[in-house]
Amino acid sequence: MNGPYGLEMIDNCVSCTLRKDRGFCNFSPALQAQFDRLGHHSIFPSGALLFVEGQRPRGVYVLCSGHVKLSTTSAQGRVLILKVAAPGEVLGLSAILSGTPCELTAETARPCQVNFIEREVLLEFLRRNGEAGLHSARALSVEFQAAFRDVQDIVLARSSAGKLARLILSWSAG
Repeated sequence: MNGPYGLEMIDNCVSCTLRKDRGFCNFSPALQAQFDRLGHHSIFPSGALLFVEGQRPRGVYVLCSGHVKLSTTSAQGRVLILKVAAPGEVLGLSAILSGTPCELTAETARPCQVNFIEREVLLEFLRRNGEAGLHSARALSVEFQAAFRDVQDIVLARSSAGKLARLILSWSAG
């Protein structure tokens, strides 16, 4: 079913056709049915802020469709886009699990559909389900490894042209 902005509406996680390709929300069928009841699917226009750097996290956003810019701001007000999140990624998970304010700002780069899961609801789900905890750990590990590769590419590139080339290649790979 098509919804606002021409997005294909994903009404529930159980019937999501993209689930098999997604790391975080690819649970076993029984756990997937439980997970589906936790969240609230919403559509956001381009330029919407899901959360901002320094904000206490209210929950996580599983990106169902669209892309979200993840950025940070320097003390001088310069904005650095760290990553563009793709469908299947979970946003805000590290802040929820660590109990710290959001370290990034998440802004929709185009119209997006997300599944929002409130903080306490997600934490209780993780406490009760080891499989979900493992998926969370895997998602955080993938996020860490990607950040490490990005830092390594930036620091070890010999020239500005090399850094730019690596950045463009990383965007095209996604």
